[in-house]
Amino acid sequence: MQHQEFEAPEALRDTIRCFWYDRRDFEALPTGFEVLPDGYAEIIFHFGSPCSIAHNGSLQPLPSPFMVGLLNQPVLFYTQNRLEIMGIRCYPWTVFDLLGLPSGKDSVRIFEHPIAQLQSMLGDLIHAGKIEEAVARLKQYFLDARSRVATDSMLFKAGVAMREANGAMPVSQVAAAAHATVRTLERRFSQSSGHTVKDVSRLMRFEQVRNQLWLHPDSNIAGLAHELGYTDQAHLSREFKRYSGTTPAAFARKAKKGKQAVNNDFVAFVQA
Repeated sequence: MQHQEFEAPEALRDTIRCFWYDRRDFEALPTGFEVLPDGYAEIIFHFGSPCSIAHNGSLQPLPSPFMVGLLNQPVLFYTQNRLEIMGIRCYPWTVFDLLGLPSGKDSVRIFEHPIAQLQSMLGDLIHAGKIEEAVARLKQYFLDARSRVATDSMLFKAGVAMREANGAMPVSQVAAAAHATVRTLERRFSQSSGHTVKDVSRLMRFEQVRNQLWLHPDSNIAGLAHELGYTDQAHLSREFKRYSGTTPAAFARKAKKGKQAVNNDFVAFVQA
């Protein structure tokens, strides 16, 4: 397995968290891998073996690119042999405006967009092992796209406040940081992302717990609950199970076994 992350240019940091590349080798037969929820929307280009998702009892191939929106539970994808991915990790309140698409709550979204024209060129670069050049082409595409989108200062300020608090800030305080009323912020936030401020904040906070338990499986869960602003350990455990389908303790045990085969910094994809 190989995983690399690339920082977004300064002009994109209000809309894109980072760009990333991942290469994984699977069995010859279709193999499932689990994607866990977090506080981002991802635009996914894939190369090599097909990538599919279970739909109505069969595997539905996914085009490249597709989008993984905000998830409220793990999603299982399938592939085989070698799969290579180029990902663009976007803030959920900016991704739809950046692409010029209507917002929505789809966990996996298939969309038609001129960005798909990059597939062949990116595939050639990936095949040639020119990962950094492929990332540079993606960065330039999004720099051009970003220059045509007006900045929403309210959402930018709200996003900064939410990220700095790791999702632990009440909606009223997020609105104050954005110099807006709660009602106005919620309306604009929902229009841009398809989700409420509270939805995204919960996922941000879950992501912090998930990452901590993946990197440090022996972490004290009660201590994490206090540190991240949960009411108590029971509150953290309920929220964690809601998004992951398992308890924090069970996830930590899985992390101890799985970390040996997976890069420590890459926790979104966990082998099923």
